[in-house]
Amino acid sequence: MEEILEKAKQLKKELLDFVLDAEGDLATSLEAFYADKSSKLSKSQVTTNNEMILDMFLTEGKLGEKTPIDLFLENKPELPACDRNLINSWHKSFIGLFAVTEIFADGCALMNWMTAKNYIVKAKSLDELQLLNRLKNGEILLARIAPITNREWMFSAPITIMGKLGKPKLAVAIGNFKQNYKNYLYTDAPELLEEAWLSVEQYHQDFVDFFKRDEITLSGYQLQNKLKEFQQFITQHRLEIAGIDSSKSLKELAQEADISSEEMISSAVAMGVDAKEVTQILEGSKNAKMVMPDIELPNHLKKAEQVTTITHPRWGQIFLTNYHSFKNLLEATDWHSVENAEKLIRQYLNEPEINISIWHRLANQYPVELEKVLQDFLNRKDFDLQKNLEATLEEFNKALEPELPEIASVPTHLHNLFQEALMEVNSNSSNKSKSKTKVKTGFG
Repeated sequence: MEEILEKAKQLKKELLDFVLDAEGDLATSLEAFYADKSSKLSKSQVTTNNEMILDMFLTEGKLGEKTPIDLFLENKPELPACDRNLINSWHKSFIGLFAVTEIFADGCALMNWMTAKNYIVKAKSLDELQLLNRLKNGEILLARIAPITNREWMFSAPITIMGKLGKPKLAVAIGNFKQNYKNYLYTDAPELLEEAWLSVEQYHQDFVDFFKRDEITLSGYQLQNKLKEFQQFITQHRLEIAGIDSSKSLKELAQEADISSEEMISSAVAMGVDAKEVTQILEGSKNAKMVMPDIELPNHLKKAEQVTTITHPRWGQIFLTNYHSFKNLLEATDWHSVENAEKLIRQYLNEPEINISIWHRLANQYPVELEKVLQDFLNRKDFDLQKNLEATLEEFNKALEPELPEIASVPTHLHNLFQEALMEVNSNSSNKSKSKTKVKTGFG
C-alpha cells in the first residue's frame, strides 16, 4: 500500500504541474473554471478551497470532450498501463461531507453523509496522518477523495475539519454542501440520483393530474392550502400504487401485514410521513430509499397577493409573484409604457431562479412580442428569438441544463436527520420560551 500511495502522490504532482504550467486553451479553461466556481462561494470558502477547485478542474474541466486528465495522458504516452489506469480512475474522484467512523494507524473509515456509503481512506503523507490522529469518531469532514485501488481511497485535496456537529448544525452543513457542491450530491450512488430525477418527473405528472394543468395562480394563503391538499393527493396515489387500502385502520393494516403497529408506524415515518399523521396515512414500502420533501411555502410567499406556480418535468417547480406582470408587459401595445418594465425584464434576465424553462414557456406563448421586447431592451435589432435566445440567456449566466430541483426526493436517512434536527430546534426554542416566561412571572 505504501508503494501505491507513493506512486499516486508522485503522479498527482505531475498531473497538477502539467495543468498549472499549461498555456493556451487549457490555461484559459482553468481561469474560467476557477472564476465560475469561486463566484459561487463566500470569500472565506474560496480562500480555503483554492486547491479543492483546482482538483475539481482535473475531472470537471473540459476542452471539447476531453478533461485535463485525458490531455495529461495524451501528453505522457510513455506511462505504463498501471499508472495510466490509476490516473484514469481519478475521474471517479468526488467531494463529500463525511463522518469519521474509525481511525486506523494509516488512515480512517468514513461515511458519506449524502449517500450513507462507506470508504477506507489512506493517508498519503505525514501531515495527513498527524491530522487524522487528532480526529475522533463522529467528527465531520469536508473532503475530496480519489480511488487508489478497488477498495481504498486517498484524499486528493486539503481536508476541512468541521468537528462534531449536533443534528441541527449537521443539517445546516448538509444544506450548505448541497448549495455549494450540487454536482456531488449523489456522485457515488447513481441509483439514488436516478430515483431523485424520476421523482421530479413524477411530481410534475402528479401536479398536472391534481390541478389539471402545469401552471396555477392563487394568493399565497390559498396556494399553501392547495399544496397541502396536493400532498395528500400524492400520498393517496402512492398508497394505491403500493396496494394499501387507506380506508382501513392502522391496526387492520398491521394485522394484514403480519407486523406490529409499532413496526408499521416506524415504516411509515421512515418513508417521510409526518409523525402526527402516521396513524391515518401510510406511504410506500419498508425498503424505499427516497422520501419526498414536505411542501411548505416560505413566509413571504404565504403573504403574497398573487403567486404563480409552474412545474416542469426536469426543471422542477418555481414560484413567481410577478409572472402575470411580465405577461402583461408582453401583451401591452407599448411595453415602455408599463410601470417598472425595465426593472422587471432585468430581474427575469439576472435572477438564476427564473430558469430557461420559464423563458421557453414565454417564447412559445408570445414569440413575436418577446422578440420585440428583447430587441429593444438589449438594443439588438437583429435579435432572433429562435436563433439567439439560449445564447443570450447564457450571457446572463442562465444554465442550459437543470440541476436537481428542490422538489426531488431525498434519501431516507437525510429526511430523518432533517426531521430530527427540526424537532430538536423546536424543542430548544420551546424550552427557551418557557424559561423566559418563568423568569418574567417570577419578577411579577
